[in-house]
Amino acid sequence: MLSRLTLFVSLFCAVTYVSAHGYVQEIDIDSPSSKNSGYLPYTDPYYNPVPQRIVRQIPGNGPVTDLSLIDVQCNGWTEGGYTTAPAPIFATVAAGSQVHLNWTTWPDSHMGPMITYMARAPSDITKWNPGTSAVWFKVAQTGKTTDGKWAATDLLTASNSIYTFTIPKNLKAGQYIIRHEIIALHAAYTYPGAQVYPSCIQVQVTGSGSALPTSFVSFPGAYTASTPGIVYDAYTNTSAYPIPGPAV
Repeated sequence: MLSRLTLFVSLFCAVTYVSAHGYVQEIDIDSPSSKNSGYLPYTDPYYNPVPQRIVRQIPGNGPVTDLSLIDVQCNGWTEGGYTTAPAPIFATVAAGSQVHLNWTTWPDSHMGPMITYMARAPSDITKWNPGTSAVWFKVAQTGKTTDGKWAATDLLTASNSIYTFTIPKNLKAGQYIIRHEIIALHAAYTYPGAQVYPSCIQVQVTGSGSALPTSFVSFPGAYTASTPGIVYDAYTNTSAYPIPGPAV
């Protein structure tokens, strides 16, 4: 168990760092109904044993800016280096149901899109790493509204820091990674500048659907310095924002 001093230091660090950036701290699933903690980087590592989570480990609440690194996939880590280390468990979610992702308090200066991908595991998801394979397909995205409101600041704040998307209703049953991200654009007027905050959530999708996508991207690979929406001056550009990556 945590000592009181260690817990105090950990919580103090959490409060300090969360004010700067952020991550998904809870995942609520409508069907079957469940509440699942995210991986909590400023407290989880200090427990013995470390709590089992459905979210792959992250080193903190900071971003990835070098889009050529494997870090951009899940921002995951293991001792000795960055990887996409699998989480030990997964949640169950019915195809067609909603998933609610609760972010830590997000800074109002970090405007940008919120994008969600999925990848189907060919085997046990608690042991599977996608590597650099093209296995990811986009299932949801929100950028800038026609009246200039951003997904990651205005809309997220209005929804009490909860982002909601729907698992495709005809998606074939199986184990999937949900890759959800905010791309913060406050420094994206040059490259590297865009800040990517990915989270990877492990789920078992149930249902009788048989649909699978036919177009996939890889991480790294889906975003480069020349991808529309990666280099973007959010302060002076009043036109529509081109959300990076493939179509939903």
